[in-house]
Amino acid sequence: MTLPNAIGLMMVLTFCQSAALHAAGNDAYAEARAQLVEEIEDHVRATSDYLERDALDERVLQAIGSVPRHEFVPPDVRPRAYDNRPLPIGYGQTISQPYIVAIMTDLMDLQPGDRALEIGTGSGYQAAILAALIDAVYSIEIIAPLGEAAAGRLQRLGFDNVEVRIGDGYYGWEEQAPFDAIVVTAAASHIPPPLLKQLKPGGRMIIPVGSRFLTQQLLLVRKQSDGEIVTRQILPVAFVPFTGGH
Repeated sequence: MTLPNAIGLMMVLTFCQSAALHAAGNDAYAEARAQLVEEIEDHVRATSDYLERDALDERVLQAIGSVPRHEFVPPDVRPRAYDNRPLPIGYGQTISQPYIVAIMTDLMDLQPGDRALEIGTGSGYQAAILAALIDAVYSIEIIAPLGEAAAGRLQRLGFDNVEVRIGDGYYGWEEQAPFDAIVVTAAASHIPPPLLKQLKPGGRMIIPVGSRFLTQQLLLVRKQSDGEIVTRQILPVAFVPFTGGH
């Protein structure tokens, strides 16, 4: 065997070994994600009276089962990445409980061609779940280091249909409006009027409303074809509060 051929073979073997290790790592995480999906399904059945459904859209569950949540948490909490619970991500913020991410996504009734606005990028996990289901996601984060890190993470992981902006989500993203869906991942004292304006007729918004110290309610907001706003309380939740003084 000539030296160039030997070097080439060594490179191929090294690449294959690296790919095998990567696949093994992914398989380990895939098992954890599959278990998480089962826990979410159980939790949905237990709360079906609140949700008015006893199962989620299979596409949503597939997204939860494929998006690598361990990539969206700090290294020190990575061993708990697939626990069905919120986890700290720094700056006083959290990555939401996967069950909550799943039901908020499901309640949007998303279709592949939809465009969604997310308020509160955080680590980027909810945006990644949305991006696995629809054409375009626009996400706003008021804490610059979190937003910048999330934008880089989403790009690195191949979620090219997500655009992140640093700013105050209360005012939405007027240049990209209207949206088929708006997902708010921080508790507001009221539904921001700019977000209602930027929601398409026939569109849906999911938002936790309430304060840090009182019971918050997850609200499903529908804008009817005639512009009328209809809301429904889903279930009590606990989110970090809206930042920005509104």
